[in-house]
Amino acid sequence: MSRVATPAARLWPAALARTLLAVVGGYAFTYSAVAALARLLPGEPVDVVISATLVSFLIYTLYVLWAFAVPLRRALLSLLVIPPLALIGFWPNLFAGAA
Repeated sequence: MSRVATPAARLWPAALARTLLAVVGGYAFTYSAVAALARLLPGEPVDVVISATLVSFLIYTLYVLWAFAVPLRRALLSLLVIPPLALIGFWPNLFAGAA
């Protein structure tokens, strides 16, 4: 007895990939973007961190919506933006203990 894949069964892997990308990728993107914003925005450190954290809610929400709005391959390419943002945000801290 052979199993015939229904259209709904074929959509599960794509839906799961988009959901994981939206949740996990969105968190990583937001985390690195907030670190970069906190490093680049001018002002007092306390004010900059609070401002970047407030913007994080908007960034995460827009990323989740965007992950479902564009083709999956284009959404996966957005993961390439995370390392440069993380380097901008965390570069001074990487070698702070070595000095």
